[in-house]
Amino acid sequence: MKNFKKYLPLPAPPEEVYLALTKAQSIQLWTGAEVEFTEEAGTEFSFWDGDIVGKNIEFEPNKKIVQQWYFGEDGEPSIVTIKLHEDKKGTSLEFVQTNIPDEDYKDFTEGIEEYFLGGLADFFEIEH
Repeated sequence: MKNFKKYLPLPAPPEEVYLALTKAQSIQLWTGAEVEFTEEAGTEFSFWDGDIVGKNIEFEPNKKIVQQWYFGEDGEPSIVTIKLHEDKKGTSLEFVQTNIPDEDYKDFTEGIEEYFLGGLADFFEIEH
């Protein structure tokens, strides 16, 4: 099992980034696909027509989102923690994921960088 950590600077205040990550209509805009999402601990969610599914664990408005992402039945839960740090240019988004299965790591982290973080960057119109 491996962990993944990445920072993404976004030219928008944490409040706007938080809304983009927690409102189903906003998530659909930057993912370009069907989304099922409710900003409520204990609810399950689905991004990209079910390519990513999991459970919401914790929300701290404008600061932090904690989720469990599912990788099949076995193994430790894979926990995603997204923290929003205010900075001079807007927000520094910190994306941390634990317990990614070794055999999925390369494909999965490339997907996270291109589609999840890349989609957010495009949504807020920043250059990569």
